[in-house]
Amino acid sequence: MQNGDSKISCSTNAATIVQTARNAFERGKTKTYEFRLNQLKGLLRMLEENEDVFIDSLYADLRKAKNEAIIMEIEFERNNVRNALIHLKDWMEPEKAEKTLVTLLDQTLIYSQPYGVALIMSAWNYPIQLCIGPLIGAISAGNCAVIKPSEMAPVTAKAMAELLPRYIDKECYPVICGGIPETTELLQLRFDYMFYTGNAMVGKIIHQAANKHLTPITLELGGKSPLYMDDTVNYVFAARRIFWGKYANSGQTCVAPDYMLCTPAVRDKFLEVARKLMKEWFGENPLQCPDLARIVNERHFQRVTKLLESSGKVAIGGRTNPQERLIEPTILVDVKPSDPIMQEEIFGPILPIITVNNLEEAISFINKSEKPLTLYIYSANTSTRQHIIANTSSGSVCVNDCLVHLTVETLPFGGVGMSGMGNYHGKYSFDSFSHKKSCLVRNFMSFAENLAAGRYFPYNETNLKKTVFLLKKRKIPTISGFSYFATFVLGAAVALAVNYAAKEMENLSN
Repeated sequence: MQNGDSKISCSTNAATIVQTARNAFERGKTKTYEFRLNQLKGLLRMLEENEDVFIDSLYADLRKAKNEAIIMEIEFERNNVRNALIHLKDWMEPEKAEKTLVTLLDQTLIYSQPYGVALIMSAWNYPIQLCIGPLIGAISAGNCAVIKPSEMAPVTAKAMAELLPRYIDKECYPVICGGIPETTELLQLRFDYMFYTGNAMVGKIIHQAANKHLTPITLELGGKSPLYMDDTVNYVFAARRIFWGKYANSGQTCVAPDYMLCTPAVRDKFLEVARKLMKEWFGENPLQCPDLARIVNERHFQRVTKLLESSGKVAIGGRTNPQERLIEPTILVDVKPSDPIMQEEIFGPILPIITVNNLEEAISFINKSEKPLTLYIYSANTSTRQHIIANTSSGSVCVNDCLVHLTVETLPFGGVGMSGMGNYHGKYSFDSFSHKKSCLVRNFMSFAENLAAGRYFPYNETNLKKTVFLLKKRKIPTISGFSYFATFVLGAAVALAVNYAAKEMENLSN
């Protein structure tokens, strides 16, 4: 993802705000189920009661169409909140861990505990989704959180700063607006968890700040997500899905297909379908299409325009409107790996096509680059898909569609290498903002004590053999559905068997 110039600022005392949140956390304010539930309900009310406000703010910042604003931001997060409301109680329950022979009579539990005060820094391209999404995780896990919206979407940031305190606890979830000075001030403070969405360059700065206090961190970055297509696809369906994934929000999406790999024959068939689809979706003059979002600011418009002018050859689109910062949906051909457009994440409505001779050449090309946030595979051939997945590394994979894997709340979303670290969405958001604390609970039953007595002094061969026998890893049958009494009997039987075996070995040795 890309960043840019500061557009809004507000006077803040970040240290005081963070300390206020920390005091609230230390009082235990955020830890109860009832508090978390009420905060999530507040988030949902905010998104339901202010839909028009957010639609207008997204249009003001990005000229984002109403359909995109609702489907890809507002309703997207309403569903995320609903999912958290449904599952919150279960998420908060201690998890039962698998047992061994040694711990058969014990309780082995994993408690999910909040870190404390988190810092959430969101990005401008989806300023609602990328702010509210992590916040749902922070609230569900019982943290306080300082929210820093992107200054590059100033109208949406202002709406967020005004609305959030009306619906959720402003002491626990303060909003700090501003640009580089405010962000710099925040990064000098100590947080218990940090969550940043943006580009790798800034991600390194955030990571460095986190290292000062060994603060755990999630980095949701971006990169050049490749798309491979072979000749087994339905070209009409594929073109529709690729066009939507690439040109929604004018390509300003961290998981948008960044470039396409295919053979020359596949390229030609795809372009034939793409030309018809371009007119069908965007008309004779796409720059006049009301569904086309603008490039976020002048600096990025100039950056993307230069990439367009210095790379490959325009096959479709290519026109621009500098006054409105609009760029037509564009496809480039004859692109070389050394072209400027292949040296950075495009983050604009341009799809370069690089031709390869075969599948192995495509895989080699992908693996020579940094690990992408997402890898797209368009193929009806199962073995081809499995071969690509097995021989490449990426944060996620989506087969025969674009972007929609983000909507599957049971799938973790996150990068690998330069495309990020950590993940979220659904329960993974809760887990990201939770410390997993292990807990072993043992009783004072005499036969349980005898079972483990081989570890004690004085050491001897008999106790060593007894202990090794117990420690040997083996599959323990699950006993879900049995009563505690059944567990008790099983454990007693094991204890007697082990003691008997130990005595037999001792007799043999004598």
